Amino acid sequence: MTRKLIVYIACSVDGFIAKPNDDLSFLSIVEQEGEDYGYEQFVSSIDTVIMGRKTYDWVKQHEEVPHADKTLYVITRTPRAPKGKTHFYADSLKELVQDLKSKPGKNIFCDGGAEIVNALLKHHLVDELRISIIPILLGQGTRLFANIPEQNLTLISSQSFEKGLVQLSYKVLTEK
Repeated sequence: MTRKLIVYIACSVDGFIAKPNDDLSFLSIVEQEGEDYGYEQFVSSIDTVIMGRKTYDWVKQHEEVPHADKTLYVITRTPRAPKGKTHFYADSLKELVQDLKSKPGKNIFCDGGAEIVNALLKHHLVDELRISIIPILLGQGTRLFANIPEQNLTLISSQSFEKGLVQLSYKVLTEK
C-alpha cells in the first residue's frame, strides 16, 4: 500500500487556522472531556510528521515536543542538527515528500502550518484533507488556503459532533 500524505487540521468556518498573532485559543470552544474527534485513531495510522517551524515553535512552547514517537520533519529556512527523531529540514519540500512516499511505512501527517499546507498543495503532494471546522467566524488571522491551484476533491466522510465541530475528509484527486 502506498503511503499517503494527509493534512489533518482545524479551522474556523471562514477558513482561518489561527487568529492574529498565531492565537489558537478558539480551538478550545470544542474541547470536551473524552472526545478527541478521531485524533488518536488517526495518529496510530502515521509514522512521519511534517510541520512548519512556526507551528513547531508554537506547539513546543505550550506542550512537549509534538509526536515524539514519530519521525518529525520541521520545515525551516535555517538548518539545525537533528534532535532524536526530529529533523530540521531546509531543502526541497517536494523532494522530501516524494522520497518519503517512495519508502515503506505508515502514512505521513502534515500538521501545519498554512504555508506548508499551501506549498504541498501547489506541488500536488497532498492525498487527503481532514478538516475539522470549528463553529466560529474569526474574520481575520491566518488563512488555511491561499494562492493554490484548483484541485478537485472527493468526499470520503463527514461527521458532526455535539460541540458543533464538523469533520470533513476529502481525497484530493490527482492532477490531469
